[in-house]
Amino acid sequence: MNTADTNAPRPDHTGADAGTAAVAEILELDAEVLRTYLSELTTWLGDLSDREPGRIVDLGSGTGTGAIALAQRFPRAEVSAVDRSPQMLHRLTVKVSALSLADRVRGIQADLDEGRPALGTVDLVWAAASLHHMGDPGRVLSHVFDALRPGGLLAVTEMDFFPRFLPEDIGMGRPGLEARLHAALNEGPAADWTDHLVRAGFALEAARPFVIDLPAPLPAATARYAQVCLRKLRSHLDGQLPAEDLAALDAVTDDEGPHGVLRRDDLTVRTTRTTWVGRRP
Repeated sequence: MNTADTNAPRPDHTGADAGTAAVAEILELDAEVLRTYLSELTTWLGDLSDREPGRIVDLGSGTGTGAIALAQRFPRAEVSAVDRSPQMLHRLTVKVSALSLADRVRGIQADLDEGRPALGTVDLVWAAASLHHMGDPGRVLSHVFDALRPGGLLAVTEMDFFPRFLPEDIGMGRPGLEARLHAALNEGPAADWTDHLVRAGFALEAARPFVIDLPAPLPAATARYAQVCLRKLRSHLDGQLPAEDLAALDAVTDDEGPHGVLRRDDLTVRTTRTTWVGRRP
């Protein structure tokens, strides 16, 4: 996700805005649709670790996508999920209980812009699409550095932007609708946390882009995932696209219309997410 473009919409793990429920749904659908990517990422982090993590912290955990994936990948680890939103943490609590993970995954309500929650000594810190929401990420990274044991890892993940779902020609309006709406909202340079990690004292272990390209047909949840993501983008587009494009996007996100994503069988999921891994020397 772009850190430079503060006006672009982002899935916000903090739950600070009025759309907490909608953001939570995006996060949960993301975890369901991109399950294979999460498995690949957590396996890679296990390969980079010098030993199996025993204590893990998920910063800006949202509804627990990362915390749960890490707990499942590392079955002996205790995971602390830190988020400032009680609504997000409630959803996490419900999910970990249903998955029989409540004895190993706990939520911690804390605003990282307001203080330094006691993290203890940890082996792995995960921060997915969360650091760019913080007022002083350098201070947060310094806190993480202090909490990690020597040899411990920090994994920072950003997505380039919301995924793309639609074919070039959606059967109405001008071709290329999704490309135009992404161009209208995603104008800043790509995020790069390399310098931030080095300034905080980390040795950069790796920076790896994960290219996600899931072809049709996809699981049923993909249609709802596409709908809520496109609706989130639509809420920021007034005055930025021609009326014809806005009308086409409204038709695509409509619950009942013939061109709506809920009725399409040609959806794909295309996006890139990059993870930077820093090791405490």
